Amino acid sequence: MMAKIGVLTLSDRASAGVYADESGVAIQNLLKEWIVGDLEFIYKVIPDEYELIKSSLIELCSQGCDIVFTTGGTGPAPRDVTPEATKAVCDKILPGFGELMRSVSLKYVPTAILSRQIAGIKDKTLIVNLPGQPKAIRECLEPVFPAIPYCLDLIGAAYIECDESKIKVFRPKKR
Repeated sequence: MMAKIGVLTLSDRASAGVYADESGVAIQNLLKEWIVGDLEFIYKVIPDEYELIKSSLIELCSQGCDIVFTTGGTGPAPRDVTPEATKAVCDKILPGFGELMRSVSLKYVPTAILSRQIAGIKDKTLIVNLPGQPKAIRECLEPVFPAIPYCLDLIGAAYIECDESKIKVFRPKKR
């Protein structure tokens, strides 16, 4: 089964065409580097609007995405509402994702404590909030990604394999 991955960029300015979205593209390029096999991406750039983020997440899940990565809207600014929209659509929240991403980010910037990214599950879709800066995409995704394939196995999503020379993932050994 081919993995279907949603990439949702939240940016008022990128959605208005003020500048090109680099973060959503960075996510796709990184996943193409790490994941072996065919991938289907559903990619959207939308403004930082709570109801629009919620409806877009629900739509991507209903379109059969195994994973949805968001980028942007995780800071403390008034229009940063991605975590709230994610919580509103998820059946389960996985706090370890955000905890690890913040912990790793603190090695690079002291403002990592301002980041509020989370992850959760809606039906058979894993939703992961990532920061909006392209440089921070790899910094945050690299430490949490090793758990993602096994998480997808547990929720009944697509089975994904990775290039072990690029990133090592964890799956328990079968007995």
